[in-house]
Amino acid sequence: MTENSLFGPFAPLDLIALVVLVICWLAIGWLTEHSPAHRPSMGKLMESYRREWMRQLVTRQPRIFDSAMVDGLRQSTTFFASTALIAIGGGLALLANPKPLTDIASDFAFAQGPALLWEARILTAVLFGANAFLKFVWSHRLFSYAAIAMAAVPNDPDDPLAYPRADQAAQININAAKSFNRGLRSVYFALATLAWLLGPLALIATTVFTTAMLWRREFASESRRALLDNQPE
Repeated sequence: MTENSLFGPFAPLDLIALVVLVICWLAIGWLTEHSPAHRPSMGKLMESYRREWMRQLVTRQPRIFDSAMVDGLRQSTTFFASTALIAIGGGLALLANPKPLTDIASDFAFAQGPALLWEARILTAVLFGANAFLKFVWSHRLFSYAAIAMAAVPNDPDDPLAYPRADQAAQININAAKSFNRGLRSVYFALATLAWLLGPLALIATTVFTTAMLWRREFASESRRALLDNQPE
């Protein structure tokens, strides 16, 4: 039995590269959202700031600043969702006619392979793009819910519903941010997947680089160090 009949269009190294890609994507996402208490990620630090934002909302008059903040967050999700949708369309167009790519790849011996393998490589990037699109759309919806929840927070700090509703609005805001960050990670790994067009070793290299970059931004960036000072409880 040949390798192709056992693994389809994939060589063993292609399968290894694909497994590394998926594991790194899942691992960095889990680590970011479940970081240890002694070393919180950037996302975890921002959760405490989002809760403090909602507590400050109770006594802020007027709430124009808060409305503008939520509107800006929703515009960001709209922009990335639109971009992801365009990228998905481009990927599907390549799936329908991969010949331009295969013609270019024919000049590179290390990047050659059967047509089905090329389609699988493109489809993997498209799937990451589709996941990003869905996360951005859900994030946009959650930020809309957060805006409504914020509007329901009483301005009187003595109102028994003021701070409980502020906590509810904060949690919806946090969930929206989580979905947005998941979409961004999918975009990063979709871009890393494009290196697979140059071969499995290129995919492994870009996957490791992308994972290391995300880890640094979440756990070792200058912005994170700035947030550690005087952080809300």
